[in-house]
Amino acid sequence: MAEKVAKVGIKKKSGYLYFIDKAGDISRVEMARGGRKKGRKKKEKVEKVGVKKVSGYLYFIDKKGDVSRAKMARGGHKKKKKAKKKVKKKVKKKAKKKPAKKKRRR
Repeated sequence: MAEKVAKVGIKKKSGYLYFIDKAGDISRVEMARGGRKKGRKKKEKVEKVGVKKVSGYLYFIDKKGDVSRAKMARGGHKKKKKAKKKVKKKVKKKAKKKPAKKKRRR
């Protein structure tokens, strides 16, 4: 599923997050753990690779320490349309007929 882009073979040290930076090089930063103040840690370059990134791919460092890429999943399942609620139409009630007035005799 993934294809190798560059063979580097770096050894990963625990407690660090390894990633491919904007320049296409391998960098690392210390992982955030409890008790540490929040904020940005300084990232350090581990290896200069210079990988040219292509849009639509996810670039990562595999288990062997090489740079690999995988096609990003786009789309997925379409959302189902919500069922429209049936609205009851208001029925106008007919007015009751009043009894006819009695005619008076004069």
